[in-house]
Amino acid sequence: MLRAGAVVALGGATAPLTGCDLFDRADEPSPPDALEPLAAEALALEARYRAAATAAPALAARLTPIADAHRAHAEELRRVIGRPAPSGTPTPDPTRVPATEPDGVLTDLRRAEQQGRTNAAKACAAAPAERAALLGSIAAARATHVEALA
Repeated sequence: MLRAGAVVALGGATAPLTGCDLFDRADEPSPPDALEPLAAEALALEARYRAAATAAPALAARLTPIADAHRAHAEELRRVIGRPAPSGTPTPDPTRVPATEPDGVLTDLRRAEQQGRTNAAKACAAAPAERAALLGSIAAARATHVEALA
């Protein structure tokens, strides 16, 4: 009985210390959210569409609404994550020369959109229920974008 009392006393004495600020490290950054890559990808896709619209002005009316959708997705993902986007505007890969003729532009965007759709579907499958609806919606939108580019 004395041993049990000593264990309870020691356990009770150490329990409050675990919540003590002494052990909390405010200077340590919080781990990245699982949605961070998808939010970054949405911004990169937006930048890619805007660059494509500039490279092929005849497609601007067709590509701008899709770029706007990617921007909206990025903003909503950022809202869910609860952190602002990193500073700076994403740009398409500078080592890649974008196509300028409409068919080449559409082919490049279709490939990027298909990869984005795959990434969003994987994120949806791995997400907790409260995030699955948003991710499913983004995956569906990206699938629709692929069809709109055909």
